Amino acid sequence: MKIVDLHTHSRVSDGQYAPAQLVELAHRRGIQVLALTDHDALDGIPQAAEAARKLGLELIPGIELGAREYRNLHILGYGFSPESPELLSFCAEMQAGREWQKRRIHSFLREKGIEIDLGEVEELAGGQGVGRPHFAQVMVRHGWVKDSREAFDRYLDTEEYARIERKKPTARQCVEKIRQAGGKAVLAHPYQLKLENGPLEEQVRQLKEYGLAGIECFYPKHTPEQEAFYLSLAQKYGLHITGGSDFHGEKVKPEVELARIQLEVEWLLA
Repeated sequence: MKIVDLHTHSRVSDGQYAPAQLVELAHRRGIQVLALTDHDALDGIPQAAEAARKLGLELIPGIELGAREYRNLHILGYGFSPESPELLSFCAEMQAGREWQKRRIHSFLREKGIEIDLGEVEELAGGQGVGRPHFAQVMVRHGWVKDSREAFDRYLDTEEYARIERKKPTARQCVEKIRQAGGKAVLAHPYQLKLENGPLEEQVRQLKEYGLAGIECFYPKHTPEQEAFYLSLAQKYGLHITGGSDFHGEKVKPEVELARIQLEVEWLLA
């Protein structure tokens, strides 16, 4: 058993900290195995790996991909080759979609009467991919909302917003791209799908057919009942159990700290 956090984000996508800073925070937290799982991006892995090597922490190359079938259907990938041409090309396509998306978000907020300087959002992102959390932080900075949670609840995670989202790959494509790169695919935070147990189990069964290797059972917002159900699905479908915080940094998700989850992760380190 290792003390792990298998779901974290850096400034390379929509997190607060640079990859090396994130690794240092994890080391101070007593985490032995960390996965960097930026959205649609691999650029932070080399810096994080170098920092982890110096600190004696095990870093698992990771990624988080959004699928189109359901809102917030996300697939985590672990242990792949960060130099995989197929995965790099796939990420480049996703990043191009995010560039288009940031202008859509800017226009969407303007229609809602919220005037935001897109340059300020880009500056906050530090030259990396702009995401919804960056818009949320700027909205908080200028008093449009009291915190990032309100920005998402009122604007950035609504049914109305969903109509302007970028085109996403299918869940099958996400799983297959991860596996083609030599990695293992895991269903992230299943509670976010907002499905009843029956439809959720059917989704897990389908993902298993595509090659899903695990399910994120341990997650800060899972209730004990949800956690128990996800663990039962893992057992029924022969899936590995994972867990993580979905840490972005206190300025992005102030309620979320790095996790200290005890798990068997040899299957990811092999």
